[in-house]
Amino acid sequence: MLLLFTFLLCLLVMLLLWAWQRRSGRADWVDAAWSGLIGVQALAWAVLGDGAPEKRVLAFLLAGTWSIRLTRHLVVRLASETREDGRYRAMREHFGKRQQSFLLFFFILQAVVAWLFSLPVWVVANDPSPALSGWVIAGVAIWFVSLAGESIADRQLAAFKADPEQAGRVCNTGLWRYSRHPNYFFEWLHWFSYPLVAIGAPNAWVAWLGPAVMLLFLYRLSGIPYTEKQALKSRGEVYREYQRTTSAFFPWPWKKEKGKR
Repeated sequence: MLLLFTFLLCLLVMLLLWAWQRRSGRADWVDAAWSGLIGVQALAWAVLGDGAPEKRVLAFLLAGTWSIRLTRHLVVRLASETREDGRYRAMREHFGKRQQSFLLFFFILQAVVAWLFSLPVWVVANDPSPALSGWVIAGVAIWFVSLAGESIADRQLAAFKADPEQAGRVCNTGLWRYSRHPNYFFEWLHWFSYPLVAIGAPNAWVAWLGPAVMLLFLYRLSGIPYTEKQALKSRGEVYREYQRTTSAFFPWPWKKEKGKR
């Protein structure tokens, strides 16, 4: 019953947000709502889950801290911008007169995905074993690395955008020197924490939905494709050169010869 309730909550929030974006023209707030909803659901699993107290607390510490950091980062960024994020402008341009139909489908899909991404946390919170095994330690270690990497990538990009001398250029320093989307990579890496922590738990296979679905979204749906389409439109040949010399997703050293990987 609680699973059904949280799904309906996600659906209601996204439908209300879709209605709001029709007037505001800011569909990009869906990103903050998505990450926030996962944190809310993590709290529900921690409070109402049937697992050992140790696993319920761990589930919320992992997912709740991740959700708070990402949601705060997105809210601050979105509130400081007067225009809709380029990814969503590219979506509107691509679908033209059908943009609202597409966005309705997209927002409903985001509700489904927000619910699906809470399921790995649900698995951990319902693990009856209090044992903190080597797998649990490995999962927590990956969580630390991913959270640190994503935070560093976000700060580096924010600092780059805040520098007026960098206008029209591409951020290719720090982590962005080795991946065109290091924030996406560490976001994906984060979802491996839950299947490792959940090894031996009932329904442990469900936790693998996190990294699998996230990779699909980043590579094929709302992540890299629209981000790069907008970057090519705004920066042209500068970004094409960045594409030729820098890995799209997995951090990898630059090649000395431009145009080759």
